[in-house]
Amino acid sequence: MAELTPLDEEALPAILALNNEHARELSWLEMPKLRHLAGEAFLALRAGDADAFLLAFDQDADYDSENFLWFKARYPRFAYVDRVAVASHARGRGLARAFYETLFAKARDAGHTIVTCEVNSDPPNPGSDAFHAAMGFREVGTAAIYGGERTVRYFVREL
Repeated sequence: MAELTPLDEEALPAILALNNEHARELSWLEMPKLRHLAGEAFLALRAGDADAFLLAFDQDADYDSENFLWFKARYPRFAYVDRVAVASHARGRGLARAFYETLFAKARDAGHTIVTCEVNSDPPNPGSDAFHAAMGFREVGTAAIYGGERTVRYFVREL
């Protein structure tokens, strides 16, 4: 498995490309927004040059995502998985699981008791549904976002 390393400026162009290959599941980013998110992240990791990446935030992040704000309105402290992408050539190597295990450990060390995330229900994302169920997440809500363009399910995992 590739070593997990912090996201740095040098990696951002390749990470942006990987994100935007998965924009249907994640949402499209431009470089200034990615730079801002990386700077606000509670945890920003990559595997390899750009085999995979994770961006996660805590409740103090300066972030205007509808999904992040949904959790912020309901939980005083949390670590939030905003986006994870794994390149097609790197799937099946346990990278997403390694990201999540690293996040769980860092969140525990920071005194968090929950990790949160959302998964699209429309458009559906059955692979993400199965992964999050296997990682111990439970559904705590739903919402229509982007003016009803997408619907999501919100999940929490206790640490």
